[in-house]
Formats: sequence, structure tokens, C-alpha cells
Amino acid sequence: MKESTAANQIINSVEPRSISIFGYELIRETLLPEILGKDTPEILYWAGKLLARKYPIDDYDQLVEFFEQASWGQLELKNESKNEMEFELISPLIVSRIKTKAEQFFQLEAGFLAQQIEQQKQVITETFEHPNKKSNKVRFTVKWDQRDAL
Repeated sequence: MKESTAANQIINSVEPRSISIFGYELIRETLLPEILGKDTPEILYWAGKLLARKYPIDDYDQLVEFFEQASWGQLELKNESKNEMEFELISPLIVSRIKTKAEQFFQLEAGFLAQQIEQQKQVITETFEHPNKKSNKVRFTVKWDQRDAL
């Protein structure tokens, strides 16, 4: 099965699913940092890029749907300029993570966004995360230079 076909099947799945918040957070916030140690943010960023290569997405609507299907939250494009895109991500899990942890990472999502936009725009990209405790949202800034074509 082609990888892009697999991504479309996951995104377009009509099978109702639910995810245990406890189970998700147990793996993401407890187990992975314990295994990965101080390198957790960097490894999660590269893991997000790997996931994006396995599940390439063609357009913004599919990107939004993928984030929802992955239980990462509701993704919204807030601003786009010549060399930058600004996204906002919200979800009950984000609210919980921001309120209960002094330090939280959204590098998996950041890496995923970086790689998806890189594939779509055919330029090298980098994504920066900006968790906001006051609004319980995460902003992502995806940046690129048109001279850094793939």
C-alpha cells in the first residue's frame, strides 16, 4: 500500500473512534520522556517529520483533518506570508497539559507541520512552537527561505 494512500484512508476513515486521554497522556507525557530523557523534544520533532513523510498530505483541509484524527487538536491557519505560516492548535488535552505541567512540548506536532509544509512548498522549513498558558493554545510558526529549495 502506498504511504499517501494510507494517509488518505486514515484521514477519510468514517469509523467512529475514541481515545483514552489517560492512555494517550500516559505514553506521551510519562513513558516517552522517561525513555528519551533530555533529548525528548528533539527526538519528538524528528519523529513528527518521520510521520509526515509516512503520511503525506496534499492540502490544508487534509492537514486539519489529520490533526483531529490523531487527537492532536483543532488546527487553524492564522496567518500566511511569503516566508512564514502561523498556525494555532487547541484541544482539551492541550488545556490539561498546559495547566498541569510546568514544561510541555509540542515538538511532535511541530515536526509534523514542518515536514508537511516542506513537502507542499518544496522548500526547507522549520517550525517553532509557542505554548500560551493564558489562552491554553499553542501557536506554531513555520518558516522557510525560498532560496532553500529541495
